[in-house]
Amino acid sequence: MSGFKAFLARKNIVFSAKRYGVDALGAMAQGLFCTLLVGTILNTLGTQLGIGFLSATVVTVGSGDAAVGYTIGGLASAMVGPAMAIAIGYALQAPPLVLFSLAPVGYATNVLGGAGGPLAVLVIAIIAAECGKAVSKETKIDILVTPIVTVLVGIGAAYLIAPPIGRAASWVGNLIMWATELQPFFMGILVSVIVGIALTLPISSAAICAALGLTGLAGGAAVAGCCAQMVGFAILSFRENKWGGLVSQGLGTSMLQMGNIVRNPRIWIPPTVASAITGPIATCIFRMEMNGTPVSSGMGTCGMVGPIGVYTGWVNDVAEGLKASVTGMDWLGLVLVCFVLPAVLTWLIGIPCRKLGWIKEGDLKLEE
Repeated sequence: MSGFKAFLARKNIVFSAKRYGVDALGAMAQGLFCTLLVGTILNTLGTQLGIGFLSATVVTVGSGDAAVGYTIGGLASAMVGPAMAIAIGYALQAPPLVLFSLAPVGYATNVLGGAGGPLAVLVIAIIAAECGKAVSKETKIDILVTPIVTVLVGIGAAYLIAPPIGRAASWVGNLIMWATELQPFFMGILVSVIVGIALTLPISSAAICAALGLTGLAGGAAVAGCCAQMVGFAILSFRENKWGGLVSQGLGTSMLQMGNIVRNPRIWIPPTVASAITGPIATCIFRMEMNGTPVSSGMGTCGMVGPIGVYTGWVNDVAEGLKASVTGMDWLGLVLVCFVLPAVLTWLIGIPCRKLGWIKEGDLKLEE
């Protein structure tokens, strides 16, 4: 047993919740962002603003009836599987030959996983990367052995377990969305609070939403919760962090407050309570749905991805005849739920928290 542990240590193979549930999951979200999400944003800009080079087909794959044309954004989105797998390998500190071999593994897994492809990629890329690391530099023909082992293990695992993983993730996501449609008030609170908390924790709310395919009313509640955390912390900490903190948290991430939360968990009360209020407002009053890419549900105001995802969903629904038009009520709900209410509610809830001494001066100060 000691010899096996020494081998794992030498190969930098660490079985831990942090490495797989935090590092790998967070890296997967970055891979999603740089491909699927960026591709969606570019396509939306191209079609809505009439930007020719963004809406034009730049590559056609296949011929005849089987031909598929891709825009720049479409090409970016098509590479989501390889990008996620390589990002996961990078987080696991895989050597170059393993890292590059994960590209076909990610592509195959994402296709075989269907709607639950991201979760399947997370699981299988970890398996393939760790197996590749185990054989890396163990033979004199490493340049052949390492890529072959990584690809065979990864695609073999994808063929066997990606479809059931994908179906399971899709089932859970559909269950959440069904429950939200059935009980929009209570599920609006639950989804908003949980996804919002996940956004601030050092895990990836975006990857979770993508893995579950969270869209519709549940996606709208998730957007509400994430915006409440980001905008809420930005406003709540304005006296300590001024404009720099407003931008870094409001357009960056509320995860910056994690160190302060560990020191004083009570600073988390105002934005979390705000998310419990804005969630059901989104689902019950404005019926705000997020029908863009599922990853947008877990991004909040980071790069304005959450609101852009909601808008992209409107555009898609109108194009497909599922929605007559984008109304003034839609825009009012988006502005209130994503920006105004999180700011106002968090600020108001923060007043008694400060008066009670739960939040003291400097508790929300970001490290420079």
